[in-house]
Amino acid sequence: MKLLRAQTAGFCMGVDLALKKLTSLLASPDNAGQAGKDRPLLTFGPIIHNPQVLEEYAAKGVRVVNDPADIPAGATVVIRAHGIPEPVRQAILARNAHLVDATCPKVKKAQTLISGQAKHGRVLLLFGEEDHPEVKGLLSYATAGAHVFGSMEELESLELPFGPTYFLAAQTTQDEQEFLRLRDYLRSRFGQELTVLSTICNATMNRQQEAMDLAALVDFMVVVGGRESGNTRRLAQVARAAGTPCVHVETADELSPDMVAGKHTIGLTAGASTPKKIIDRVQQVLEAL
Repeated sequence: MKLLRAQTAGFCMGVDLALKKLTSLLASPDNAGQAGKDRPLLTFGPIIHNPQVLEEYAAKGVRVVNDPADIPAGATVVIRAHGIPEPVRQAILARNAHLVDATCPKVKKAQTLISGQAKHGRVLLLFGEEDHPEVKGLLSYATAGAHVFGSMEELESLELPFGPTYFLAAQTTQDEQEFLRLRDYLRSRFGQELTVLSTICNATMNRQQEAMDLAALVDFMVVVGGRESGNTRRLAQVARAAGTPCVHVETADELSPDMVAGKHTIGLTAGASTPKKIIDRVQQVLEAL
């Protein structure tokens, strides 16, 4: 059996920066590697979508909160890599908390671009997962109104009357090819008046392209990462769309001999929030199998 591992597998820049900020706060004299009751260190929402990473930080005393009302005065609160809605940020500050922004720079750029369009009264058409925390944050900057859709079918079902000026953007981890298809459809309806923002992260596009290229070379694909991770799920979708059987696992414990029986070549990739040590372990187990 031959195993091909994607060069882009693993942490992206935004995830790496967010975790470095959190680790640095833990290592500060106030915490000395362990957050506690007297020096609460919180993240608003999971810092990234990887359960194994979250468990490691929880063991060091880092708590996850999802409601500003649960934040004690004086706590240090780290904004998750996916960002948060602007009203939530204001509510956290109102708790007299020390706020550390670990929002991915690419997400922050998308927030800024959307805010700029909204100030001109334009209505956002957002390609993304409505329940995803990044999307909830982006929508808070669309002050002139917004519509969210996750597919062409959902877009076609929206009532979009002529009158408002629309602009199109995407969740940073969405499929670039599908986004272009949606763009062309909307331009056929609204013409060149439709403003199109480039908000899909380059790292996402590169990972998806490599997943497609890899899928064309192998009999079977293994994608590693948290099941709550949108970009990881899309890597598996991209591989399957290329016609290659694919499995999405969080850890090597989910692998079995039956999965790879009869396979001659296996491709391995991982989401942007998957630690290298987990990918390495999956590779070791696959090679052993």
